[in-house]
Amino acid sequence: MITWMQRHKKYLIITIWISTIAFVGAGFVGWGQYNYGDKAGAVAKVGSVEITMGELQKSYSNLYNQYSQMFQGEFDEEKAKSFGLKSQALQYLTQQALVLNLAKSYDLQISDTELLDEIKKQDFFHKDGVFDKEIYKQALLRNNLSIKEYEADVKKELLIKKTLKLLPVEVQESENKILNTAMNIADKIEYKLLDVSQINVDTSDASLKPFWEKMKNSFMSEVRYDLKFIKQPKLSLEYDDATIAQYYDENKLNFKDSEGKILSLEDARSMVVSELNAKETKKEALRGYIAHKKGEVSEQEIKSATISLSNNPFGKDAIDVVSGLTPLSPFSKPIMVGDDYFTFELVKVNPSQPKSYEDAKSEVTAMYIDQERKIRVSELAKNSFATFKGKTTDFITVNDYNKLTDLSESDANEFLNTLVTKNSKRGYIALESGNVVMYNILEQKLLENDNSNQNDVIARLKSAMFNEGLIKILQNKYKTEIFIEGL
Repeated sequence: MITWMQRHKKYLIITIWISTIAFVGAGFVGWGQYNYGDKAGAVAKVGSVEITMGELQKSYSNLYNQYSQMFQGEFDEEKAKSFGLKSQALQYLTQQALVLNLAKSYDLQISDTELLDEIKKQDFFHKDGVFDKEIYKQALLRNNLSIKEYEADVKKELLIKKTLKLLPVEVQESENKILNTAMNIADKIEYKLLDVSQINVDTSDASLKPFWEKMKNSFMSEVRYDLKFIKQPKLSLEYDDATIAQYYDENKLNFKDSEGKILSLEDARSMVVSELNAKETKKEALRGYIAHKKGEVSEQEIKSATISLSNNPFGKDAIDVVSGLTPLSPFSKPIMVGDDYFTFELVKVNPSQPKSYEDAKSEVTAMYIDQERKIRVSELAKNSFATFKGKTTDFITVNDYNKLTDLSESDANEFLNTLVTKNSKRGYIALESGNVVMYNILEQKLLENDNSNQNDVIARLKSAMFNEGLIKILQNKYKTEIFIEGL
């Protein structure tokens, strides 16, 4: 799957276009130090639209979480680097900015009513199926976002959707007929699965060590960071009635019920206190950060730790920020971990080094087995596909994956979708799982089924092609300037 996604990541960017607001509630992943909304920190400019470092961080976080869901949690920073996720995040934002320039040219805007309706649709702000203002505020607080910042993001997404709706994609009857014909071509095939897991591989040191010698730079230790840090626990303070009332009066528009009505001071009191505590905790953390930089924090308050990607009690936000620290700029601003804030000081970077054979042996073994199995199963298929004897199916179409009972669902789907692209009567197909299926097409015929759901398929295909074409046109119309290197 990874290979396929790397090969088609240009189209994945288009596929997951309108989705940045989904990062709320999913956790934040980023790198380096950042400051949301800091125009001086612009990393790019597209036409008249600036892209800030904060926006780039959020775009990266959203893409990271989406890929993590695709891989069911089996996604890490190494895979993110292999996918060029930072570049994808910037590409995604520049595509958005191109459409926002187009929206400006049409003078399109999003009303407060449209904004509120969209926010109320988000399930992660609901309690018992109803939008809850307190949950909304707490979710944003956990993600280090203000209401103003988040609502600006939502408005931007709605504006992009509104702009694209001005350019609808319609399905033609002739396209329906073409797809209907393609979907109804049925093959009777003979096939045989070559299961890569059934191939035995010698994993003695005599086989593994030469492989490790050639590949030792592929088995590196993790970068480790020696740190000092101070912690600011969440505050729970007492506030007099005048302070609570003043804060409520200044921010009462933030305290609304599920129907959008402003809560009374009495009903909003606990929310007000919670916000006051959050503000005071952050202020105290910033004071500690300044004191730590000046060397005014006592030794008793300063703790030490060594962290890496796999040994990190502070979470992904911390490792990403710490990895951006340097000897010339060793202090991080306070980072929220749970309900507490941590300020880190970089003491030393322990760089990645090639692992010894013993330390790398488990990884070497897994890679060697995978590589050897793929080589051998490919050779076996190449030598036997012309004469093999296997199972014979009835007439099947690309949708009949469940009729290939000795293949997994994913293998069967991939095999049939690839088979329809083949011109040869006999051959073999290597699958992402490493398995290989040999095939022999015995007969073909055209069925008379009516695929009633194909309009959606055609619309999605045309939309992806249209979006790609639209981006190319807008790129020629609006100048894109990138201000950071390496992306």
